[in-house]
Amino acid sequence: MTILVTGGAGYIGSVTVEQLRQAGRPVAVLDNLSRGHRAAVPPDVPLYAGDIGDRELVGRIIREQGVTACIHFAALALVPESVARPALYYDNNVRQCQTLLDALREAGVRHFVFSSTCATYGIPQAMPMTEDHPQQPITPYGWSKLFVERMLADYDRAYGLRFVALRYFNAAGATADHGEDHEPETHLIPNILRVALGKAEAVQVYGDDYPTPDGTAIRDYIHVSDLAAAHVAALDALADGRPSAFLNLGTGRGHSVLEVIAAARCLAKHPIPVQIGARRPGDPPQLVADPRAAQGYLNWRPASSDLEQIIASAWRWHRRWPDGYPKLAAPKRA
Repeated sequence: MTILVTGGAGYIGSVTVEQLRQAGRPVAVLDNLSRGHRAAVPPDVPLYAGDIGDRELVGRIIREQGVTACIHFAALALVPESVARPALYYDNNVRQCQTLLDALREAGVRHFVFSSTCATYGIPQAMPMTEDHPQQPITPYGWSKLFVERMLADYDRAYGLRFVALRYFNAAGATADHGEDHEPETHLIPNILRVALGKAEAVQVYGDDYPTPDGTAIRDYIHVSDLAAAHVAALDALADGRPSAFLNLGTGRGHSVLEVIAAARCLAKHPIPVQIGARRPGDPPQLVADPRAAQGYLNWRPASSDLEQIIASAWRWHRRWPDGYPKLAAPKRA
């Protein structure tokens, strides 16, 4: 009854592993550790260092661990990198994912939870965004996730591989043991906190002329522990016989960049200087989820996604690990 978590050494994956273990569920992790961290995986969790596109390895993990379901996080997720290196993204996020799906279905694994993204929608046409919003991605990253969504729908019809695809809005926050440690770091809150830690002089704000109350972009921030809980709930829904689904994961509330900075200033007791720059191409003024479908399907509600809770949890983790996770030797590739 083991759950295979691909990308389980990464940010959201490691928190999901934590919650699965708290629920008493056996877990195995597959991660090539190119962007994940050995220290994010507890030493008693089986960790296979390898690629999701290694069909033989995936089959061996399924046999050795008795895998009955898979939560898939192992994707590349840097938007500018996807524009500069689209072949890398289509290979890792699409081609290798198909290999993973084929290995799972051939072994009889029929439940799959997919880490998707609101980037599949492209430029918002209405707010808040519902699951039937038109999907027109504007980056290779967004397209790579949409291609997998389409693949999942076809595999469900043809092979009975049931799935839940969870379209994230802005993951943020930390637990006591797991937080954000990316290279490069592109997320707003850890970059704000780097300034508070004295690791940067100012936080970059990309655009202050949006049609929003303070001129900065508005995003829907959801605590990583709430995201992880939604993945566990998705597994339960599939086990209960629920049909496949595409769901938005957000709170339905938006906060501007300047609001987030102001909240961090209060919590960190630091002035956190700001440098205003030009808008980044493709950044919409607002991205806010309509979370009602996910709440109904999953019987789930965000419990820790108040902005102050998010920032306070991240601040605790970054003060504990100001240089990120300790560097442990990676296991040999399986």
